[in-house]
Amino acid sequence: MQKRKLGKSGLEVSALGLGCMGMSFSYGPPKDKQEMTSLLYTAVERGITFFDTAEVYGPFTNEELVGAALAPFRGKVVIATKFGFDLSGSDNRPGAAGLNSRPEHIKEAVEGSLKRLKVETIDLLYQHRVDPNVPIEDVAGAVKELIHAGKVKHFGLSEAGAKTIRRAHAVQPLTALQSEYSLWTRTPEKEVIPTLEELGIGFVPYSPLGKGFLTGAINESTKFDSTDFRSTLPRFTPEALKANQSLIDLLGSIGKLKKATPAQIALAWLLAQKPWIAPIPGTTKLNRLEENIGAAAIELTADDLRDIDSAASKIKVEGTRYPEKLEKMTGL
Repeated sequence: MQKRKLGKSGLEVSALGLGCMGMSFSYGPPKDKQEMTSLLYTAVERGITFFDTAEVYGPFTNEELVGAALAPFRGKVVIATKFGFDLSGSDNRPGAAGLNSRPEHIKEAVEGSLKRLKVETIDLLYQHRVDPNVPIEDVAGAVKELIHAGKVKHFGLSEAGAKTIRRAHAVQPLTALQSEYSLWTRTPEKEVIPTLEELGIGFVPYSPLGKGFLTGAINESTKFDSTDFRSTLPRFTPEALKANQSLIDLLGSIGKLKKATPAQIALAWLLAQKPWIAPIPGTTKLNRLEENIGAAAIELTADDLRDIDSAASKIKVEGTRYPEKLEKMTGL
């Protein structure tokens, strides 16, 4: 697996990381701990060194799983986690209890994450969502103190807009921004990616396979369990899935030429955008992990990329990414 540096920070990670959320949270019931531990081991063996979790996944159980499974690989892997949700209530779905990025809360959250991840220092700490009630300068200042105290190495934001990125970066340089980016979510191309390039900040796309849609395994007749949060997303209604199928047809046709799957083309497209982009596709299945890793070896030429862009520009993606309440938490 090739390595990439996240912007000018010097933080080196595998070109493809592994998003761990679905192992414990959001995509149906939590998966078997032993099976997920084995999957994490295999990921390390296959060259993945970049793992993504958050305190809200579970809550807390995903950090515990990742911390225990990756303990034998300390110093060889980069673990990213996130703070920013208020988890004091009984309903701990993201967004349900609201946001909390007050400096004292950040410091409490970090103490909990350090214990669960079984580490002395968090490699990369993201603010999970921008908190409109706390100036981003205060958030960056709190993380700066944690970096000086040796509890955090690198600072990141998630789903932040260009102005917020600039303001935070002026207080504590950002190593990475994590936001949704894929062939069916291209919003970051307008303002965010040019800002990251200018400031030398890495980009970590989450849901690079469109929450599973870009694998080609989902269509209008797919039924989602009530514990699967895709059942609440406008882009995953049967009507939207049917309308968006032309994107899969496009990936499939290019895949035939490259002897690759739609998912591999979707990931290869992202890797070809910038050398400081490191996507984090999530999976709970070994065959999908192997398939995703295979994307790193696929070369898309300038002509291939032009063809994909030209065809994709004619496809209108139906449905918003999130219900209105969660959509309001993005791009601030």
